[in-house]
Amino acid sequence: MEKLLEYNPILLALGATLFTWFLTAAGASMVFFFKSINKKVLNSMLGFAAGVMIAASFWSLLKPAIEMAEAQGELPWKPAVIGFLAGGAFLLLIDKILPHLHLGLSIDKAEGIPTTWQRSILLVLAITLHNVPEGLAVGVAFGALANNPDVGLLTGAVALALGIGLQNFPEGAAVSIPLRREGLSRRKAFNYGQLSGIVEPMAGVLGAYLVLTIEPLLPYALSFAAGAMIFVVVEELIPESQRGNETDLSTIGAMLGFATMMLLDVALG
Repeated sequence: MEKLLEYNPILLALGATLFTWFLTAAGASMVFFFKSINKKVLNSMLGFAAGVMIAASFWSLLKPAIEMAEAQGELPWKPAVIGFLAGGAFLLLIDKILPHLHLGLSIDKAEGIPTTWQRSILLVLAITLHNVPEGLAVGVAFGALANNPDVGLLTGAVALALGIGLQNFPEGAAVSIPLRREGLSRRKAFNYGQLSGIVEPMAGVLGAYLVLTIEPLLPYALSFAAGAMIFVVVEELIPESQRGNETDLSTIGAMLGFATMMLLDVALG
């Protein structure tokens, strides 16, 4: 693990987010084996993803941000609060602008600027929107190594990438299989599904670069990524996972997701 500290943090961020993108593609490939996805299974997967993102927001982002701010002699809560709210505000703005459609809703429920884009494109854009803060979070976590090449920070960043990747697998399936049901061919459904994760390497490299360029921004950047992820969880993942009568499964999925991410972060970090 220590040998990884010799590499450029931007390259590490790129490698980590390519890994998360690969798992999105692996999940999307499930469309070649299944024609549909059980609603109970889908709710459980979405709940799991929500749990992972909630845990990652605290253990991998907000907690380190508070500790770094304190080490810099700044008020510990200041970057956490400002960055967290800024991240949520940024996603709210994008949510109002970017045309997208959440899973399970009719085309007339599309959000963002009105458009004539196909339903399939709007569905993919909804998932793409919430992959941005995931990639940003991983990138910022690895970017932090530039000024503090600590093994603990590195293992925390690796744990975050593993956690995000872990929830990207069911997420990829949750995109591609419904697209197949929309009438797309298996190949097209797979392509759209894996493309929803391509923004993660882009956001990861951007996040790492910004942290390397402006070191004092690191606690704010970590908190920003946390706020953006929590916005996605509350705005999208939890409501979608609670549709239907079997809400217990999505709740259990969220608990398991949180516990898994917490285990990864604490055990590896």
